[in-house]
Amino acid sequence: MVHPALARLADRRLAEPAGVALVGALALAGSIAEAYPAHHYAGLHLEGHPAPWAFALVVVPALALWWRRTHPLTVFAIAVAAVAGWAGTGQVYGAALVVVLVALYALAVSDVARIRLAALAVGGTLLIWLVGGVFGPWGWLGGPQLDMWAEMLAAGAFGAAVAARRQWRQSEQRNRLQAARAHEEETRRQVDSERLRIARELHDVVAHSMAVINVQASAAAVLVDDDPARARDAIQAIRRASKDGLRELRSILEVLRQVDGDEPAVPLPGADAVRALVEATCAAGSPARLSLTADLAELSPAAALAAYRIVQESLTNVVRHSPGSATQVSLERRGDTLLVVVRDDGTGGVGGGFADGAGSGLTGMRERASALGGSLSAARRDGGGFEVRAELPVTGGAARGASPDAAARTGSAAGASR
Repeated sequence: MVHPALARLADRRLAEPAGVALVGALALAGSIAEAYPAHHYAGLHLEGHPAPWAFALVVVPALALWWRRTHPLTVFAIAVAAVAGWAGTGQVYGAALVVVLVALYALAVSDVARIRLAALAVGGTLLIWLVGGVFGPWGWLGGPQLDMWAEMLAAGAFGAAVAARRQWRQSEQRNRLQAARAHEEETRRQVDSERLRIARELHDVVAHSMAVINVQASAAAVLVDDDPARARDAIQAIRRASKDGLRELRSILEVLRQVDGDEPAVPLPGADAVRALVEATCAAGSPARLSLTADLAELSPAAALAAYRIVQESLTNVVRHSPGSATQVSLERRGDTLLVVVRDDGTGGVGGGFADGAGSGLTGMRERASALGGSLSAARRDGGGFEVRAELPVTGGAARGASPDAAARTGSAAGASR
């Protein structure tokens, strides 16, 4: 079976020479019929016959049509000059004019400017008309002398219309390609944003759980011989932390499996979830106190999730980098702003909760706050320790690149059911 593209190519290779040969044959046959033998035209009798070489003035421009696509202006000039020469021999040029019409159509279809096209068409027509009027048998207004103007106008107008349609189709194709590229770029941007958001959720969940497990495992290893009871408590804390971490991971995966439009399968983070974070930090050996004067149920889902994750990541860093430090967690609503402050005294380690403050957790918290239109600052305290301060709009939207529902659902309060 022949491939369609090859079939089209073969058709074009056959159609091109066939079309040129047909135009040349029509022009030559018509010119012979008009000039040889002598004919009567409405009472006008032509005497004599053109010399054999004169028929080259019809054949040569017909052959030149082969290059009409690549050199349309040159082909048009050759056709006009040849037909004018044929008319100069005193012959009727009605059939020979077919070559000029085809050349003019090819010129109009090309990228030539419309003003230039009109000037060339008028100039070529005027040249043939003048030569025909001086040397032809019809005088200035007889035979093809008048018909030629309408024929040339029709050929140029038809070619210009075809060129305009081609340009319109090319413009439409370019617009479709640009729209497709823009859609691909937007899709890629959304995918990247979604991937970063999911990575941020997983980081917060895993980092918090693993930090608690690491601290409790270290304590259990030290106490297993000297104080088995406290070692068992540490192991129980490990069990709770791992269970809670798995619950959050399952919640994230459950949201990722949901079809768009489905209701979330987990509740949003509330006061109990924040208290559970503080209790887990205390169990890991870092005493923490909570001051909660804001009703998280009144916040938008995205704002509640962001506040929860900021507290979670801040406490995680206290456990990891400054274990044993006393920590104060405060969530306070001030008008349309939720103020989240997590402050440790740095007594459990050098540098406070974030060490050098350059971790990916801090970057993730800043991204969360910025995505809601809020702000977050994190810095060492003059008296020692570290402080994280976030200001979040109560009605803040979802993170960039995700729908509000999706941003609130993904891992949203996996810890809310602690």
